[in-house]
Amino acid sequence: MKTDISLKRINKLAIPALIAGIAEPLLSITDTAIIGNIKLNATESLAAVGIVGAYISMLIWVFGQIRSAISSIISQYIGADKLNDIKTLPAQAIVIVVFGSILILAISYPFAKQIFQFYNASGDVLAYCVSYFKIRIFGFPFSLFVFSVFGVFRGLQNTFYPMIIALIGASLNIILDIILVYGVEGFVPAMHIEGAAYASVMAQITMALIALVLLLKKTTISLKLGQSFHQEIPRLLGMIGNLFIRTIALNTALYFATSYATDYGAAYIAAYTIGINIWLLGAFMVDGYSSAGNILSGKLLGAKEYRTLVVLSKKLFKYGLIMGCIIAIVGFIFYNFIGAIFTKEADVLEQFNHVFWIVLLTQPISAITFIFDGMFKGMGFMKYLRNVLILSTGLVFIPTLLFFDWLDYKLVAIWIAFTLWILARGLPLILKFRSTFLPLHNP
Repeated sequence: MKTDISLKRINKLAIPALIAGIAEPLLSITDTAIIGNIKLNATESLAAVGIVGAYISMLIWVFGQIRSAISSIISQYIGADKLNDIKTLPAQAIVIVVFGSILILAISYPFAKQIFQFYNASGDVLAYCVSYFKIRIFGFPFSLFVFSVFGVFRGLQNTFYPMIIALIGASLNIILDIILVYGVEGFVPAMHIEGAAYASVMAQITMALIALVLLLKKTTISLKLGQSFHQEIPRLLGMIGNLFIRTIALNTALYFATSYATDYGAAYIAAYTIGINIWLLGAFMVDGYSSAGNILSGKLLGAKEYRTLVVLSKKLFKYGLIMGCIIAIVGFIFYNFIGAIFTKEADVLEQFNHVFWIVLLTQPISAITFIFDGMFKGMGFMKYLRNVLILSTGLVFIPTLLFFDWLDYKLVAIWIAFTLWILARGLPLILKFRSTFLPLHNP
């Protein structure tokens, strides 16, 4: 039966994925907004949340690529009508990634101070980084378990359950943030930045428990490991390996950006923290259509429906461009209001408003890039994605940042580098897709 790629079908996948996608960065944005408004050392605390957030995001993105790998393989098996042949793979994949996350936790915890000194943190900012990180890192294995389960659901063409899990987690995080950061007089003492860390960990544990229950109760996927490794494990590990290297390249760019912003001073890293969280929020809003592309492209490739695959790419290009433009326009309308949500510090707001327009202009470019990125993941083209990101980081992002930093552009240098980096990531994907599938579209 021909795969349905109508707007109704795309939105049925995209809208829940979009809502779930927004919930992920909302965990960090909540910490940013609430910490930025505390009365005790708000700027230093906000800077620490940004630095630790960058590092933990790096870990999650590196190891969280299991979601895309699992989703790609399951989608292709569904397209080929061979779902029964894949049922033991998810359990083995989950065990591999969770074991890896526990190992990373054990290695990084004792060296928290050295890690954030590497990010140029010092003084009060370094102290806050260490205390925040040593709590929040315990949520890391639970986050990766949730990412793995999300990959299973996406492969099964289901984005509804991930949405439910993410919404519950984000809502709980907001409630706990307010209670634990500010305190409840007579009941809960104000814990400031440590309270935000505890809130995130509790939310991540809750999401993991709900994900486990839904996976066992609402799917035919078993968590039995089987007597031997599944035949797709080598392919899965190959995908993860390519995505691992790719994400290292991605986070090299984020490391350079965070490190340079930190070196400019507390007001700069605080302003950068707000900007990068808003940029990530925009990216995850578009992630709904990227996820739809990921899910459907894998199934279409498995079914060898190349004509439909090309039509899907054109539709998603249009939807992504519209979404990116809407995000940018809304940002410009509320330009002078958005920064004040996160902080009342005048020097931080000055630096943020100085670069926010660049953050907004990147949104349409980012939207198209992330949609094609999602489609390539769904089709399993991880090696090409790896190469594109390595080259765009090494040949575009870093040289651009170094050049404009030399001109003393500070945060403007960082955001110019991000803009050209996103462009350099997107164009090769579009060209590769067209050269590969247009001939198959018109045999």
